[in-house]
Amino acid sequence: MSVLVPALRAEWTKARTVRSTWWSLATTAILSVGLAVLLGFQMAGLPPERRADMDLAQLSFLSLLIGQIALVVFGVLLVSAEYTSGTVRASLAAVPRRGVFLAAKTLVAVGVAGVVGVAVAFGTFFATNWALGGHGTTLGEPGVLRAVLGASAYLAMMCVFAMGVATVLRSSALALGILIPLLFLNSQGLASLPAIRSVTQYLPDQAGAGMMRIAPDEVFFLGELDFGPGVAFLIMLAWVVAALVGGYLSLRGRDA
Repeated sequence: MSVLVPALRAEWTKARTVRSTWWSLATTAILSVGLAVLLGFQMAGLPPERRADMDLAQLSFLSLLIGQIALVVFGVLLVSAEYTSGTVRASLAAVPRRGVFLAAKTLVAVGVAGVVGVAVAFGTFFATNWALGGHGTTLGEPGVLRAVLGASAYLAMMCVFAMGVATVLRSSALALGILIPLLFLNSQGLASLPAIRSVTQYLPDQAGAGMMRIAPDEVFFLGELDFGPGVAFLIMLAWVVAALVGGYLSLRGRDA
């Protein structure tokens, strides 16, 4: 613990003094909340018969799929920026224990992304339902609060997952070149193919969709899933743990 605390302070200092940190977090909030308002107004203006065919309670989560890109970028830059600038050598000289070094980065990522995730998830929910007017829902409806908390947790976990991937790859371009297609091209496109849905439903964005489901048996906007929110959380947790373990093995086995 005595070693971890100074490392944690150092990682927090590095994170808060890098300009890209605040740009990434601000972009996450602006994209998510802004799109939520636009979607809410668009749905509120539809004819009643068209609104009746849509699950408006899930609408606020749709914008998070775009807003999370900036949070993923933040997670990647927490690691890759040091490799790009070469300052990782000084960091590892100051904290030679690779496990402590990674743990400090992980705790900073969890803390920052956790706060942002809660603010953005609740912000998009209230923004969407404000724009929907009388067609919206409230946190008091069954399953809604749990779904919003699930969205908050997913955003934080996705950030840490991205950080773990970046630790393995040590490159912003390579990490984002893998993560962005994984989140926004392959999974959503392949999820519509019944023949391989049994596999693609376990990808990170699909697990995140499961964490945001209000009713466990409903069809979410990314496709049908064979599991409920609890299992979806465990799947996402497994992705995060795997990325961090991979990052630790990479740190331990290779020089800076």
